[in-house]
Amino acid sequence: MQYSILAQGAQNAAGGFNIVQFILPVGLLLLIVFMFMRQNKARKQMQEQRSQMAPGQEVMTQFGLFGTIRSIEPEANKAVLELSPGNYATVHLQALTRVVPQDTPATDTPAAPAAREENLPSVPDDASSLTGSAGTASTPNTANPTDATGQTRDSATSASASNTDAQRNETPEETLERIKRENEKNN
Repeated sequence: MQYSILAQGAQNAAGGFNIVQFILPVGLLLLIVFMFMRQNKARKQMQEQRSQMAPGQEVMTQFGLFGTIRSIEPEANKAVLELSPGNYATVHLQALTRVVPQDTPATDTPAAPAAREENLPSVPDDASSLTGSAGTASTPNTANPTDATGQTRDSATSASASNTDAQRNETPEETLERIKRENEKNN
């Protein structure tokens, strides 16, 4: 057995052809060539996009920020973007990843947002409806208590619901006092 392995090694050293010794270097060479080709293709695409970037063009940054180019300083590798009217951001030129096409169709017509807003529930601008301090929150109907499904609650459930409503209207200091009282009762 040992003799056959030594003989095989001697045969390969003497000029025998081994396909593995041929495929590995060729595969490595092809891998390097394809890697450089892909890198050159990406570089050409980036140069093409950079040539399209000019003031007034809408672009997207690497981190998903959309804005309109207001000025480009190639010497400093900076671009000033207008994110919204009056809001500007200075970014590095390499952060600009793509130019947003101008011929994209509008998704909403001016009448469409108004129609959507009619179906939405109104949301107050402040938290007064949550705390009930501004008088906009509805007071629970204790004469005929009902839950969210419209079914009447029993008196125990109604009492705990009114207790919960009272807890929502208490200040942080009152909450601490209530918790202390409850802890004293339990101990």
